[in-house]
Order: sequence, then C-alpha cells, then structure tokens
Amino acid sequence: MRALTRTVLVVATSAGLCAGMVLPASADTTGGSSATVTVTGGVLSITVPADAGSLGSLANTVDGGTVSAPLGVVRVSDARSAAAGAGWVASVISTAFTPAAGPTIAASLVSYTAGTITKTGTATYTANDPGDLTGVSPAVTATGITGDNSATWNPTITVTVPGGTIAGVYTATITHSVL
Repeated sequence: MRALTRTVLVVATSAGLCAGMVLPASADTTGGSSATVTVTGGVLSITVPADAGSLGSLANTVDGGTVSAPLGVVRVSDARSAAAGAGWVASVISTAFTPAAGPTIAASLVSYTAGTITKTGTATYTANDPGDLTGVSPAVTATGITGDNSATWNPTITVTVPGGTIAGVYTATITHSVL
C-alpha cells in the first residue's frame, strides 16, 4: 500500500502545481514599455559668400558717384530649437575701401540693403538696412521665433565714391555675425 499512497500523493501534488500555473481567460497577455528619444538643440550659424568679387566700377569724375551690387547670399540657420519668443540679430560691419596707394573710401560711405528675405520656420524677420557700416550694425533681426528657423537674403552694397577719388581698385572686408 505504501507504493500506492506514494503514487497517489505524487499525482495529487503534480496536479495541484499544474492547476496553479494555468492562466485565467481574462489575463493580460501584453505589456507596454516606455521609450524616449532626445533631440538636443543645435547651433545658431551664419554663412556668407567667401569672395563677393567686384561690386562694379565708376568712371572717375570730379563729383563722384555711387556703385551698387549684390554681395552674395547670406544665410542664418537657427537649429537651437528656441522657445517661443527667442530671436537673433545678424549684424554687419565693413572696413574702409582701400586702394594700393592713396586715400581710402570710408566705411561710413558704405550702406547695406538686405532685400527680400526668404524664410523657413516660424519667425518675424526685419531688414534693418544700415546706411553706415563704420561700426557693427544690425542687418536682419528675427523675433517671435518658435523652433528651428532660417533666413536667406542677398544684400545690395552701395558705396558712395567721393568726388576727386583717385583711380584704382579699392578693396574692403565686409563681415557678418549673428547672435
């Protein structure tokens, strides 16, 4: 009888363990996992033409005159993912136009007109069109920014050549920055 009791006890215990492992019909058989992706803010940058080349020429006269031409495409890219209301200012400054020898054409006689501003993203862009590039001057201002944005323009540079200016090739450096 002992063998029969042992067999019955083993069968009864096994059945009890198996019954505890059976899932009821209403059990949840799926589970959710939380996952995240982090996008970090990028940078605020400006690109300008490496070499604008000649802005044109002017026949030498006693009274002087003006020379105007596009500088080349300027682009500000703002990938900082700025909060609503953030902004930036693109500024410009020029050195004097200097010949190989003789007097210069002062930066105060150099003006800047942004022209049409092509935008990407949400912002309000304002052309400031400085008329004197002696000091750092705002060229284009962006306000009311939400998220990433960019602005592109091709400014016209106007140089007022004073009367009596000596004939020659005059060179200046026009520098842009953005903050």
